[in-house]
Amino acid sequence: MLKRVTVPKERKMEGIRIADANFPSPFKSGLEYATPPRGTWNIVHTGMLIPEAHEIFVCAAGCLRGVVLTAAEMHAEGRFSTVEIKENNIFEGDLEDLLIEGVSSIIEKLPKRPPAVLVYTSCVHHFAGCDIDMIYAELNDRFTDIDITDCYMNPIMRKSGLTPDQIMRSRLYMLLHEREKRSDAVAIIGNDLPTRQESELMELLRDNNLKIHEITSCKTYGEYQEMAEANLYISYNPAAVAGGEMMEERLGGKHIYVPVSYDYDEIDAGMSKICDALGIPMPDYSDRRASCEAVIKDVLEVVGDTPISIDYSFSTRVMSLARLLLDRGFNVGKIYIDAITGDDRGDFMYLKENYPDLIIYPTVHAGMRFMANKEKSNVLAIGQKAAYFENTDHFVNVVEGGGMFGYDTVKHTMELIKEAYLEEKDMRTLIQIKGMGSEEICGCGGSCGCSS
Repeated sequence: MLKRVTVPKERKMEGIRIADANFPSPFKSGLEYATPPRGTWNIVHTGMLIPEAHEIFVCAAGCLRGVVLTAAEMHAEGRFSTVEIKENNIFEGDLEDLLIEGVSSIIEKLPKRPPAVLVYTSCVHHFAGCDIDMIYAELNDRFTDIDITDCYMNPIMRKSGLTPDQIMRSRLYMLLHEREKRSDAVAIIGNDLPTRQESELMELLRDNNLKIHEITSCKTYGEYQEMAEANLYISYNPAAVAGGEMMEERLGGKHIYVPVSYDYDEIDAGMSKICDALGIPMPDYSDRRASCEAVIKDVLEVVGDTPISIDYSFSTRVMSLARLLLDRGFNVGKIYIDAITGDDRGDFMYLKENYPDLIIYPTVHAGMRFMANKEKSNVLAIGQKAAYFENTDHFVNVVEGGGMFGYDTVKHTMELIKEAYLEEKDMRTLIQIKGMGSEEICGCGGSCGCSS
């Protein structure tokens, strides 16, 4: 008997009620779809945060295309090189030699000797069982005047162990040299975007005359190296926790993780944790609560019952944000998210019980390629992916939390929601810009021809 082996025509993805969703993975993993929004950062953007460092990607031509385009869009071609792996390199077993000699040749031909080089291996090296430790040992022996570290462009690492994002954020600090600690120096780590000066965190550190280190403000490699003097490392991006723990072990400072939140009690608990680590008194933030509530009331009067959709690219705490908005009367109908973080578990369970009809959608499921609205909508979107799927020009164009922390997270988010409601943006144009137009992060001081 003949048996049909063709795959039935795929239909668009259906959302699920949050009451029916499971933690931490509401959707089955399978063939994945990459949405057009490109505002979130990738490993090229993140590596460029180390000022004056040179990136070298070693992989097949097809894989190189994306990272080359990222460097070109950043106008950072002067800090970026590639070594192409070809089929014969696999058959002949010379991947180690290709990497060592290719990287060496690039370094020797650069017009200016970089103080640091980030070498990115790919999944091919790991499939072929390359001796990665030997490769880097040889490179370090050849170039004793350059700090060289291992980085990875390896999609097979996404589902087990540390993710490429976690590893990349840890590598941002692997080149720091040990130095004497200063009790009055603090490093905020793991962010692609600078912490907002208006945040309670920055205000607290300034008011206590502490020296603040953040990689996003470093202009030279020397300034970057000064980060090693910090006695306390603070992270608020969950992807940075592993890097903070590595810094604690390697450099000797103390690392604390304080998640972003839209809940006042959790915000106070986080600020208290920071104050305890610094040995300073906790300020009274009761006035901040009142200020946030006043802003929320004002924005709700403007926005009314306008449908709101949120996506995970806006913040690491979308469930916390959805809870705040729903509890205050906003009309949140959809959340676009592929997995729920541990920090968001409590808020997820709260929403399941109190707002069971809230609909959640994945963003990477293959069926989502049919989901973008064909007609323009008046949905207010928080995040680029939600804006794309809803096809709306009323959206908050922020990724990765936008450097918000503390009560500023609530207040500034509400201000952005009001702005998104009142002013249209060109969604189709803006969401195509990689890294939110991140050419200013190059950090070379203009020596590579970029506009920083």
